[in-house]
Order: sequence, then C-alpha cells, then structure tokens
Amino acid sequence: MKKNFSKGKILDKINSPKELKSLTIEQLEFLSNELRDELVDVVSRTGGHLGAGLGVIELTVAIHYVFNAPDDKIIWDVGHQAYPHKILTGRRGKMSTLRQKGGISGFLKMTESEYDSFGAGHSSTSISSALGMAVARDKLKKNNEVVAIIGDGAMSAGMAYEGINNAGIINTDMIIILNDNDMSISPAVGALSNYLSNVVSSRSFNTVREIAKEMIDFFPKEIGQTAKRAEGIARKILNKYESTIFSKMGMFYLGPIDGHDVNSLVKILKNLKEGPSHGPVLLHVVTEKGKGHPFSKYSEEKYHAVSKFSVVTGDTVKSTSNVPTYTNVFSDTLCELAEKDKKIVAITAAMPSGTGLNNFEKKFRDRFFDVGIAEQHAVTFAAGMAAEGLKPFVAIYSTFLQRAYDQVIHDVVIQSLPVKFMMDRAGLVGADGATHAGSFDLAYLLCLPNVVVMAPSDENELTKMILTASNYELGPIFCRYPRGEAVGVKIDKKLTSLKIGKGRILNQGIDIAILSLGTRLEDVLAVHEELKNNGYNITVADARFAKPIDVELLKRLFLDHQVLFIIEEGAAGGFSSHCIKYLSEQDLLGKESKLVKCLTLPDKFQDHASQQEQLNEAKLDFDGIMKQIKDVIEKLKIHSGLEKKIG
Repeated sequence: MKKNFSKGKILDKINSPKELKSLTIEQLEFLSNELRDELVDVVSRTGGHLGAGLGVIELTVAIHYVFNAPDDKIIWDVGHQAYPHKILTGRRGKMSTLRQKGGISGFLKMTESEYDSFGAGHSSTSISSALGMAVARDKLKKNNEVVAIIGDGAMSAGMAYEGINNAGIINTDMIIILNDNDMSISPAVGALSNYLSNVVSSRSFNTVREIAKEMIDFFPKEIGQTAKRAEGIARKILNKYESTIFSKMGMFYLGPIDGHDVNSLVKILKNLKEGPSHGPVLLHVVTEKGKGHPFSKYSEEKYHAVSKFSVVTGDTVKSTSNVPTYTNVFSDTLCELAEKDKKIVAITAAMPSGTGLNNFEKKFRDRFFDVGIAEQHAVTFAAGMAAEGLKPFVAIYSTFLQRAYDQVIHDVVIQSLPVKFMMDRAGLVGADGATHAGSFDLAYLLCLPNVVVMAPSDENELTKMILTASNYELGPIFCRYPRGEAVGVKIDKKLTSLKIGKGRILNQGIDIAILSLGTRLEDVLAVHEELKNNGYNITVADARFAKPIDVELLKRLFLDHQVLFIIEEGAAGGFSSHCIKYLSEQDLLGKESKLVKCLTLPDKFQDHASQQEQLNEAKLDFDGIMKQIKDVIEKLKIHSGLEKKIG
C-alpha cells in the first residue's frame, strides 16, 4: 500500500530507509528534489563535501529503496558522497552538527550508525571491504546483499583494481556501483542504454541464458560450439561493454546508465537483487557532480569541499584575516623558486587546490603533474624524475603519504634519491577528524635512515625550508606543516636556506628549557611571556629539524636546565622519543638528576572538532602547556628569579 505523501512533505516523513519502501517512483523523484535542497542548506551552514553528495541523490534514494539496510551491507567509498545516506538513515536531525565537536562525522563511522557498514575516510577501500563481507556472508551461510559504491576518482587507485581482480577470481555475489561523475556525460548514456542494461540484468534474460547453457551440453559438439558463439554474440549485442577491463577481470558489466533516472536505477537494482546468482557485478552509473547547485558547475573543484557559503549567491564565508595559510605560503614560494630553476617539477595526487599547486599548474603547466588518487605511483614517479636529475616536489597531505610508505622506503629512501616531500595538513586537522589527521608522519619517518625531516614554526621558517629542500641533493627531504592560517610574522624579502640539522635558541633562561618542533612554538612563546611576567626565566628553543637532531642543542638544553620539555604536534614515537633515545645512548639519563617531559598527541584517535578544540583536548594549546609546566614548577618547588632552589 503506497502512502499518499503530499509534494514537499515527503522528507519530513522519512526517519529510516524502511519508510522509503511505501513510496511510488514519482514520490521518490519528489524526495530526491527535497533531499538535494536539504543537502545544500545543511552544508551551507556547516561546510563540508558538497559536490559528490549532490551527484548521488537519486542513486542513494534508489539503493535504500531497493535494498534492506542494515541487513544488506551498503559500503560507501571515501565518504564524500555519503551525506544523503546519512540524512536517510536517521541522522537528519543531527546534520547541523556535521564535522563539529560532539556531532556527526563528515565520513563513514561504524560506531556512529548501524547503517555505516564500514568506515571510510581515505579512498578506494570499498571494493576490498565489500568482498570481505561477501565472503564472510557465504562462510556464515547468510543471504544478505553486499553493495559497494565507488567514485571514478577512487578507481584510479591501484587498490580498487586489486579488489576487482580478486572478486573476479572468488566469483561470489556482490554489486559494485561505479559512480562516474565526470562532468561530460557519455553519449552512450540515455534511454537505450538504460533499457539494454535493464534487459541484461533481468530475471528472464538470466534464466533463459542459464537454461541455454545447460541445453548446450545435450547437443553434438559442433552444434554446441555454434550455440556458445551465438550466446556470446547475443550478450555482446545487449551489453556493448563486454570487452571492458571489468569484464576481462571477471565482472558482469552493466551500463553506463543515467544516475539521475530514479526509475531506471530502481528497475536495474531490483533485477540484480531479485535475480539468480550473478557473481560480481559492476554497474556503471553516470552522474553529474554538484547536480542541482547552480554554482558548483562553474567550479567543480571549489565545490568539492566547501566552507560555509551563501545559498543565494554561492559565495563562501571568507576569513577577515590577512594572515596567509601555510598552503598559500608554500604555493607562492615554490612558484618563485620555479621561475629561476627549470628543474623544479611539482606532483600532486588529485589535490592541486588543496596543496596549493593550482597556481603552479597555471604558471608552469608543462612541469605540473596530477596523477590522480594514486599516492604510491606519485612517490615512485617522483623517484624516477629525481634519478634523472629533476627536482620533484611531491605536495601531499600527511595522512595520504601513509598510503605510499613502502614506496617511500623502497623507491626513494634506500636509493637516497633527492625527492622533496611537502606534507600539508600535518598534525591535527580539525573537522575531518581521525582519518585525515597527520599525526603519525614523524613516527614513521624518523625511523628511516638517510632522511631529513623539517617542521617550520611559522611562515617565514617555511619559506627557508622550501629553499633548503630545493637545494638539498644528498637524499630525500621532508617538510611538514599544518592546515590553516600561519602565525602572521613578516616574511623575509630575500629567501635564505637553513643549515641541515641546526635549531635555534629564541630565549635563554635557567631552570626550565622547552624544545619545540613546529608550530606549537607560537603557544610556547606565549607561555614564556606569561611566566616571565611572574619572574620565571625559561629557555625556549626551536628544533627546526626532527632529523637529524641538533645534538649539540639538545645536550646543552638537557645539561644546563633542571627540566627539559620536548613538544611536538605528533604521535608518541616521534621527535621526542628520538631525543630520549639519543640522551640514553650518551649515558646522560642515568647520570644526571634531570627531568625530561615529552608533550605529544595523546595515544588515541581524536574525533572531529575544530583544530583549537583538538589541541585543547591534547593539552598542546596555551592552557595545556602552561598547566603542565606549572605542575612541574610546583612539584619540584622551582622558585621564580635567577637563583635555583631545588626542594
């Protein structure tokens, strides 16, 4: 019995996917329009990923209409396209808290909802995880469906093809929906293609085909061979893409079909769900990224991920600050260097704007390379360039470099190739949460021989490190810097490079020393000023280099002070751990009555919140650093003034 919802009121009645089942196809179309308006309104107020979600409205509605989540497993890749899914699965009332502390995640989280079958933040994981679920279903003798939705961008990652290849070998039932949201729609998409895909996916076609296959065995060999050839020809007529790479890898390929045609989507998905065992199916769906939003089509990349914006004008809410971001400083500096050095090339893995390389692309088109979501390839590609004398700058988010760790070791570090890694979004990243936090780069890089790792304390230091990286030819060099605005210091007109492995002392004190790596220095200096006003004289040093460690500076800070604080916006096992290791190797820790305190990120994955809220939770903001120093002052009875008084 179909419910009689009035137009414009359907979404208000949907609290779970089960309530979709009673709607007509026409009502599903109305719902899609309402859902699109809802998504634009929500993201305009919270910020987040907009374009991908707008492109899968009809697809999301059709999936939840046909399949029975959470029993049927719906696995979304990345999570950029999952906002409509969240709205339809009981989280509409929480969308105003999207990406905020205590609110819902901008990605998929198994702990957030039973409808999020598998967590996702990085790309290209859906097919492999869905195959694992399908195999588990078979082994446990369950009968649920498994559906993976992956975007065409995520298909550029090798892991997606590894999953497809293995699915073709295992040959269990699962559905892979390829969301092809290229802005140019193939001429093959339309009524005829939808019709043919519907026919090929139908129960009747598959039943007839199976019967025919069985009957072939009863005929003489010659007739059987002719029949098999005829069956193959018939299939190719109905499915023009039999020869696609997916078919060659064991997939039953369907498409391409119009991803905004709810009626066709429902029919084909029903055929696949209700039909006979089909093995792995790849359904090719063409959508328009940003569909329905009048401004996104003019700037596809801009409206991929947006800040708060006006629904009326499309204008984003801009910061009133004149302080540049670290990303912009990198962009400007690299362009300046590239004007003089023709060997400089730039590489990104599908993030030209996010890493600041969009300006480099405009100025030096023939020296810019966007390799797509293929971080492993990006690293080895850069290694090849470096081997032949170019100066490749790989601009990459810290969290995404994790995906190419083997290539970093095997193809770059072992061979001491001078690849320059510029790691944006190092440390805490705020609203994107745990999956995107650049918390681990120091820990996983500092254990490698032959590397140089830098971390600027402000934007002027960053310019020096970019030049240092450009000039360094003895091996790989890494520079990590955070998301967002820089400190606001003046940038030197003339670029200067740094001496490898040398830090600097900014303030000289007596009892307590603070060795800071990276941008936590801004709060450290503020702590120093307040303690100075209370009579305490504290030494503050900027490490600059996490590797090689400035051992002279480290020994001096340790030996000349009662307490040494080492501060970094990174996980345990990073810079401070290596400092402790050095002091231990020098037999200093056992001989000296000294206290060393390491201030690192907590041993946990921090949920999404603002960067400042995350720093507060980690006790790495001004208040947290101040409290930890005061606790030591009180514990050791360190007095203000220049005289040491150890209690």
